[in-house]
Amino acid sequence: MQSEQIETFLSRNHVEDLNQAVQRLSGTVRHTDIIPSQILSEMSGFSINLKPENLQRTGSFKIRGAYNKIASLSQSQLDKGIITASAGNHAQGVAYAARERGAKATIVMPQITPPLKVDATRAYGADVVLEGTVFDESFAYAVSQAEDNDITFVHPFDDYDVICGQGTIALEILNDVPDVTDIVVPMGGGGLAAGIAMAVKNFKPDVHVIGATPEGSPAWHDSFAAGHVVEATSVNTSAEGVAVKRPGDLTFSLLNRYLDDLVMVSERDISEMILLMLEKHKLVVEAAGAVALAALNRLSTSQVFQSAPGKHVIVPILSGGNIDTVTIEAVIQRGMISRGRIMQFGVELPDVPGQLAAIANLLATLRANVIELNHDQFKASGHYRNGVLLEVTVETNGPDHIALILDTLRTKGFRVRQEY
Repeated sequence: MQSEQIETFLSRNHVEDLNQAVQRLSGTVRHTDIIPSQILSEMSGFSINLKPENLQRTGSFKIRGAYNKIASLSQSQLDKGIITASAGNHAQGVAYAARERGAKATIVMPQITPPLKVDATRAYGADVVLEGTVFDESFAYAVSQAEDNDITFVHPFDDYDVICGQGTIALEILNDVPDVTDIVVPMGGGGLAAGIAMAVKNFKPDVHVIGATPEGSPAWHDSFAAGHVVEATSVNTSAEGVAVKRPGDLTFSLLNRYLDDLVMVSERDISEMILLMLEKHKLVVEAAGAVALAALNRLSTSQVFQSAPGKHVIVPILSGGNIDTVTIEAVIQRGMISRGRIMQFGVELPDVPGQLAAIANLLATLRANVIELNHDQFKASGHYRNGVLLEVTVETNGPDHIALILDTLRTKGFRVRQEY
């Protein structure tokens, strides 16, 4: 985006534009209700109130920006159709919004996009084109098609109307949680964070807006440090919804002006928050949607947050809940391992009758529930002549229980090693 365009958008009447976005979205986009979180409040020592955009239509906040953008188009633009590139939430948001506004939508997706996401997008009436092996190739193709065919390209994040649509989330928070002190928002391309920060600083500037990104997605950290947009050399995170190599030009300018602070979160914290939402709130949250929750563990690194006196009333934004069952299963397993709820150990045994029963009886006495057994004589190290390696996965009650199991086995003479 050219610097002249950015300056034009920065000088707009943001209050007027945000209020207009609220009017456009009324009756179409859900006003997601705040959910107080007792468990997170107890864990953090602050008052935590969730903004569950995972419960939004299409399962993500993206519908807000997409709908506001498409609703701003003229009838002639709608008649020509719209196009975008996305591998997930933005695709469904654009498809839904286009259907509601009577426009033909074309969504360009990478060829590796899971069929579930392709089908979900088509279900809203959009034409899906699988083009490119990675998102950048799909994006370039969509832009070229928009230019060649004179149709509107709906950018996933670096668009002023899209940003204003996302900013309506902040207006709902300010209305529903009048004593809010801090809003924590995940950052990918920056459209959500830019909208939130722009809205907050124009309506209630004393509220802090803190961005959160995975440690494996350093583009925003590097860009703020450099004072201009910097493309990351690599991105490695499970939170694909915020795995963006290059922030937007407009979103950077807005966030450089309005964002109060940025914190980095770990993959472990992201996984644990997905599991915690399932267990305690019965909410399905995708990895990107859990980034703001993971940031609650890192607020001590924020100077802006720590320098603010008095009580903190924090609203983390759960940006989406579109996660497949295979990923949920993997996240649950990782989370249970990190909490000490699942443990696997290996023990070498002589290949004689009764050894497996001895281990099983000992585990039963220790109230360790066996999940899986693997009895393999070919993996034994040779410590025993005719030996076997027994690998056991058990459900446990935490780190102390794991230590008790391992110590007891060793006391009984078994050579045990913990594998995870």
